[in-house]
Amino acid sequence: MTEQEPARGRAAASYDDGAGLSGDSQETRGTAGEGGAGDLPDPAAVDTSLRSPAERSRTFAGILANTALANITTSYLWFALTFWVYLETRNVIATGVVGGAYMLLIALSSISFGTFVDRYRKLAVMRFAAVFTLVMFVLSGAMFLVTPASQLLALGQPWFWIFTLVILIGAVVENLRNIALSTTVTILIEPDRRANANGMVGMVQGLMFLVTSVLSGLSVGLLGMGWTIAVAVVLTALAFAHLLTLRMPEEVRAAATDAHGGFDFRGALAAVLAISGLFALILFSTFNNFVGGVYMALMDPYGLEMFPVELWGIFLAVGSSGFLVGGALIGKFGLGKNPLRTLLIAVVVMGFLGAVFTLREWAWLYVLGIFLYLTLVPVVEAAEQTVIQQVVPLPRQGRVFGFAMAFESAAAPITAFLIAPIAQFWIIPYARSAEGASALAPLLGEGTSRGIALVFLVAGTILILAALLAFLTPVYRRVSAEYAEATAEETVDAGKPSEA
Repeated sequence: MTEQEPARGRAAASYDDGAGLSGDSQETRGTAGEGGAGDLPDPAAVDTSLRSPAERSRTFAGILANTALANITTSYLWFALTFWVYLETRNVIATGVVGGAYMLLIALSSISFGTFVDRYRKLAVMRFAAVFTLVMFVLSGAMFLVTPASQLLALGQPWFWIFTLVILIGAVVENLRNIALSTTVTILIEPDRRANANGMVGMVQGLMFLVTSVLSGLSVGLLGMGWTIAVAVVLTALAFAHLLTLRMPEEVRAAATDAHGGFDFRGALAAVLAISGLFALILFSTFNNFVGGVYMALMDPYGLEMFPVELWGIFLAVGSSGFLVGGALIGKFGLGKNPLRTLLIAVVVMGFLGAVFTLREWAWLYVLGIFLYLTLVPVVEAAEQTVIQQVVPLPRQGRVFGFAMAFESAAAPITAFLIAPIAQFWIIPYARSAEGASALAPLLGEGTSRGIALVFLVAGTILILAALLAFLTPVYRRVSAEYAEATAEETVDAGKPSEA
């Protein structure tokens, strides 16, 4: 195994209250890409003796609540955009492009986001993201007011793509906060409670889906897209105002880091490869995203064919409550001795659920399948975050989280971009033809969405096979051993006297 960093998962960076982005970078140039520790981490950058673990935990709760409001707002507008585009065009290619473009933008920007998180103070990064998102949402509102709806919805015209891109960029930049949030777990939460804290992050994601699915459907159906944008602008401004009130004194200054520039891909790759098996962990987490791309393109069209938009938002919220359940279970019980094993088991079950929850066009089966599927999503995400927080030094965690987000997010748009036109032009017409309906009826029953159900069945089966094969690989055994070693070292470190 490669040589490990000397202080795994310790809080080695911190915040000066109210600092801006400029002038906060503390770089240690010349070590990026080497894969070694250099002079990392910088212990002078963090001081956990300033407050007790309970006080730090309360600060984390405030940051988590603020991030929840921000994520709810951006998802509310993004969901609404997807609903609005499909209802106005009835074209799954349009929804597939919107969803795929969102994930593609995340994939392209995540390494830059991670680089900035490593270079600058976390609270300053969050404030920058909030201001940028607010500006983009205001711009989208102005475009909606001055551009006729017929032009905004014309897929062959540039206004549709510009309008969509402005909203998506605003939503994507908000993800900069999520990378920073993951590093605040390391700074503020004791090592033995990080898995539980990551479970709480999963609950926040669940709350985001639950609230936005209801609000977006009702908002588009009752208020229209213009007022929906106005609500998003107000909520984004409120989130920024609350963010200005938060303080995190543990980070005395930005930690010395080998990150430099705006896109430190070389440093991110070196940080990942410096930990034996970490790249394999990212591969494991990516399995879920291949099916996620299929759902991204087709789940809303399937639901909107089954329900009116207002009811679909409500039923999607019921299913999305699975996020809350999954996050709560992790918050209570953790992830077990081997989070990687837990991750792969969850992926197998998710593949099974994705394959069977549309075998018949039954509303209760669809909603129950979404609920169970989303219960497992926090397990997959928390398992990966817990391992990274434990084995990667804080001055490199931003780039590692950004690299992982980029790699995993790239899977979803690939499948979304591929499956949307295939479903629109071949699979759905075949399933609705007399010949196709007759052929699919014994397996998938009858209904208008049997073509989408066929896509879900095939995608879920592929995911099951991929995850089962991963159990048999030497990489899985090596990653499990790496985590066990890191856990043992973390336990020893946690038993040492603390200044806090």
